[in-house]
Amino acid sequence: MRQLQFMRSNTFRWTAAVSALFALFVIVLFGFIYWKIDTYLIARSDRMISVQMNYMAELPHDRRIHAIESHLAQDSRRVQFAGLFDPSGGRLAGNVESVPAGFALDGSVQAAKVVRMGAANDSGPTIRAVGRRLDHGDVLFIGRNVDETREISSVVGEALALGLVPALCLCLVAGAWLSLRAQRRVENVNQRVQRIVAGDLQERLPHDGVDDPFSRLAVIVNGMLDEMESMITALAGVGNDIAHDLRTPLTRARLALERGRTHATTLEQLQEVTDKAVAGIDQSLAIVTALLRLTEIENSRRSAGFGNVALHEILREICDVYEPIAEDKQIALGVDIDRKLHVWGDRDLLFEAVANLVDNAIKFTPPGGKVNLALLRGENASIVHVTDTGPGIGEQEREAVLRRFYRSDKMRHTPGVGLGLSLVAAIVKLHGFRLVVQPGPGGRFDIVCADRQSS
Repeated sequence: MRQLQFMRSNTFRWTAAVSALFALFVIVLFGFIYWKIDTYLIARSDRMISVQMNYMAELPHDRRIHAIESHLAQDSRRVQFAGLFDPSGGRLAGNVESVPAGFALDGSVQAAKVVRMGAANDSGPTIRAVGRRLDHGDVLFIGRNVDETREISSVVGEALALGLVPALCLCLVAGAWLSLRAQRRVENVNQRVQRIVAGDLQERLPHDGVDDPFSRLAVIVNGMLDEMESMITALAGVGNDIAHDLRTPLTRARLALERGRTHATTLEQLQEVTDKAVAGIDQSLAIVTALLRLTEIENSRRSAGFGNVALHEILREICDVYEPIAEDKQIALGVDIDRKLHVWGDRDLLFEAVANLVDNAIKFTPPGGKVNLALLRGENASIVHVTDTGPGIGEQEREAVLRRFYRSDKMRHTPGVGLGLSLVAAIVKLHGFRLVVQPGPGGRFDIVCADRQSS
């Protein structure tokens, strides 16, 4: 019974329906061809009969009899009928017993049932014939059997049976094969999906590598599974990272409060303990706030408020904001804008993304160094370029620095929660831009915007 499930599949039903429509079309086509051929043959026979009638009617009486006999003698297929009768109805020549009763002798071609000489009265065929009364009262009757149309009908029927029936069977077999093939592919996909649901995140849907809809869908789903595996793998470590990053400031706050309760003897000592505890709690709240903001951005909840944003103006504002901070660290902050760039996005988020990059550059650049912010023309794109003379990012850390709570060994003693670059990456992705981390000495981050958004 399981093998017959293909008959209930949509593929087989559609194939059967298309096959039935094809068969109906072929039947109608053959019927039309038969009707056209039958009409043509009858019209041709009528013309031939009329020509013969006109020819024999113009002949002299003695030559007319000889012409009729000669005409019938040349009829090897026995499809010709002719008769010459005197005014009283007596047969003078021909192979017809008599003019059919009720037959109009007006020269028009008609259908008539005749009896051939020597045949039984009820065995005559129905033919196309014409009759005319001649000048001396004689009656001339000329006819032709058009039973060729029946032969054509038989030939058409045989061709229809020999061509259509095998073709219909072949279509049904093809439909059954396609249905079974689709059923096997679906069962294979179902088995793999069950393994994925069971927790095997490395399983992928099969595809033949050919350009068919099923393979294209499998490639798309596999891409989605790759993304989901990366996200789940990342989320698996996020919980531990959050717990670790929250535990440290909360532990410090608890220890400070516990020591203050035990050892504080003056109001100043108690205030110092309270300040330390508040600082630890603020750090924990900053982590929670950053996580909530990152989740909001990644869920694209801010995309509804997008508008036209002048990115070149944002760069100048960021330079104005961070210039005093850079001067305090004896760092030269420069800005280089050679074009205007308007993009579709959220102004506050874009400001935050670029400001995070500039803040990191200033934070990790030693005194006497340089930080440069630029808006440059690239290949088919515009690039927001942030560079510094700090230690830079190693090749092996290019992807890692964008993960949540990641802090390299060079950053362990630098204040922060390890979410800044994650926020930048999320904002850039929300706007459809690309964030490129350039490795090597000196930090360099590029935000690549499509050129269609520039002006």
